Amino acid sequence: MVAALVHGRRLDTNLIGQWIKRYGAYSEPAWSAHVMAQRLAAIFCHGRLVVQNSEMTWRSRLFVSLREQCKVLERISAEAPDGLPRLESAAVLALSALCLDDSPKRRQTGLARLEQEVERQILPDGGHVSRSPESLLQAYRHLVMVMEGLNMVGEEPPHVLRNAHDRMAPMLRFFRHGDGSLALLNGGGEGDAKMIAGLLARDEVRGQPFHHARHSGYQRLSAGRSLCLIDCGKTPPGAFSLEAHAGCGAFELSSGNDRIVVNCGSGGQANQAWDLALRATAAHSTVTVADTSSAQILPAGLARDLLGPRLLDGPMEVFSRRSETAQGWTVDMSHDAYDALFAIRHERQVTLSPQGLMLTGRDRLICEQSRGRNFAVRFHIHPDVRVSRLDGGAILLKLPGGEGWRFRAGGGQLEVEESVYLGANIVRRTEQLVINGSIKDSPAEIAWVFEQVAS
Repeated sequence: MVAALVHGRRLDTNLIGQWIKRYGAYSEPAWSAHVMAQRLAAIFCHGRLVVQNSEMTWRSRLFVSLREQCKVLERISAEAPDGLPRLESAAVLALSALCLDDSPKRRQTGLARLEQEVERQILPDGGHVSRSPESLLQAYRHLVMVMEGLNMVGEEPPHVLRNAHDRMAPMLRFFRHGDGSLALLNGGGEGDAKMIAGLLARDEVRGQPFHHARHSGYQRLSAGRSLCLIDCGKTPPGAFSLEAHAGCGAFELSSGNDRIVVNCGSGGQANQAWDLALRATAAHSTVTVADTSSAQILPAGLARDLLGPRLLDGPMEVFSRRSETAQGWTVDMSHDAYDALFAIRHERQVTLSPQGLMLTGRDRLICEQSRGRNFAVRFHIHPDVRVSRLDGGAILLKLPGGEGWRFRAGGGQLEVEESVYLGANIVRRTEQLVINGSIKDSPAEIAWVFEQVAS
């Protein structure tokens, strides 16, 4: 253990020294605001490992470089890409003054910019404006770092930051499955379960999640060991949609620590080649019409070069409500994302039984024109779940924890097809249940049910 620690410290020291030697002077992209912010945050949070017992000359070079980078960050933090990178840059600017204790002015500037970005990006229900659970996690992590830094120097965090913190913690709990990680909704990955637990352990308020995150556009059904999260929101605006997904109506289902129905996730830095496919509607557990995504990514060209791969169009009107019935809690939602293209509106109803042993659903496609269109209702299954067919057309899902769930459907042809899962930055092969059908003059109705069966 001691040998590994010594080896790790030596490796980190060499890497930091090499970086200072190569990039000590300003250059792009190493000194871009958001790149610098990520680097500085890592050093401020974990630098004690290498700073302690280090050579005085090396330590002096490190702090000279840190102060120079912080001065540059003060000048350019507002130029970071809009969205989460700009919020992180402001947070690290404030954190830098707290950690180095060398500039009250930089602290004030950083806190002022952070308050401004928090008010712009954190919604009234505590979600992030991008609607990504993982973006919310990163914003919350930076907010916690700054607030703890202020507490350590005996300063009270500003009201704007405290208020945002108390809203964001319940929203993080809103998005957590039983395994402690986040749902794969709107471009977010699972995140690190240990980091999430550690951050939430610092929350003294212990605020519990809402059932309906109205501003973020999500519904949450929970009963017994089961949890169902449903995307009922619109496409995020402008620059906040650079990583957004066309998954309106999609849901995820878990039982205890085991995920059952998922979305495919996002490529991230490690798997960028998958990004375009994973942002399409077909990569989500919802309805796809005519093999067409419900929102489109800005096409390649000058516009994308200038604005980035923004998500365009998508639903203009999204309706959702929840009600309690004898069968359990029910969410009714609808969206018009396919109205402009095909004059088709999608309605979805999802009900979770009081004991959490059954999730029933109904999808309804309403067409105002006589032209026929194919549709596919997709349920992507987590790769740890074993899928097998039963007599009579049903599907058996065997969970890692030993539970068995049966899936049945009507209103179309049920098939088992290949799929992928990128929840944790690696590509895993999995399967999806697909109900194929077509809609013509009359509405198409598809009914389906997941129910727990005896092991």
